[in-house]
Amino acid sequence: MNTLETLFLGLVQGLTEFLPISSSGHLVLFQNMLGFKEPQLLLDCSLHMGTLLAVCLYFRPDLKKMATETWKYAAPFLKGRFQHGEINLISSHSNLVLWVLVGSVPTGIIGLVFKTPLEKAFGSVSMVGMMLIITGVIVAATRLIPKAYETRNRIGLLIALTVGITQGFAIIPGISRSGTTIVCGLLFGLERELAARFSFLLSIPAIIGALAIQLNAESLEKIGFVPLLFGFCSAALVGLLALKLLMVMVKKGHLYYFAPYCWAVGLLVIIYA
Repeated sequence: MNTLETLFLGLVQGLTEFLPISSSGHLVLFQNMLGFKEPQLLLDCSLHMGTLLAVCLYFRPDLKKMATETWKYAAPFLKGRFQHGEINLISSHSNLVLWVLVGSVPTGIIGLVFKTPLEKAFGSVSMVGMMLIITGVIVAATRLIPKAYETRNRIGLLIALTVGITQGFAIIPGISRSGTTIVCGLLFGLERELAARFSFLLSIPAIIGALAIQLNAESLEKIGFVPLLFGFCSAALVGLLALKLLMVMVKKGHLYYFAPYCWAVGLLVIIYA
């Protein structure tokens, strides 16, 4: 795989990671079009790291507050000065840290237990087509959710676990991680912006964990460091722009706009696979 190909795939990743049209599914399709019949999992993870950088840049105020507030509450424990009643996590960024950790548990378990079958699914073009149609159905469902229902401003244990489970199964190519996790939060009544924020913050440990599993010397030698770097940079730059666009669309309740695209591409893939 040369630098131009990874640069192109980085652009694809950046555009499709945050828009609810499945970046992994599009990577499978374009990798097959470029002649790569076997899944390039290390490349996929590297491109996801590029979009992870975009998430960190966009949500850097939240991440900073999460870090400082968590340290504020953790410091008394570490220094042995904790007193009962000192900690109140309600509506705080340290509370958000807790739910991100909780939601990451089912995601990690699903990723480890179903690692082999999911990796095989990454090479199936027909599977991508079917899952894209399902993704279209999922995002189309947001058209039926009234704005008055989306008023909840706290996440909670059940929501964190359910969104984490949803994220775990979104590893299947063609299932949009951002789309399914945001819709899951909306179905629980979360405010639109909070549902999107939690979705993308929850992706941080998931992407880091996936990269740690796939990173090995053999895969790195197969693709090369420079092509991986170019793919990473293009995914990060384009991903930041796509993330800004999606956040605007989520706030306006226009997530369902992407359903026809998913249905059309899914049907074309199934027909020509």
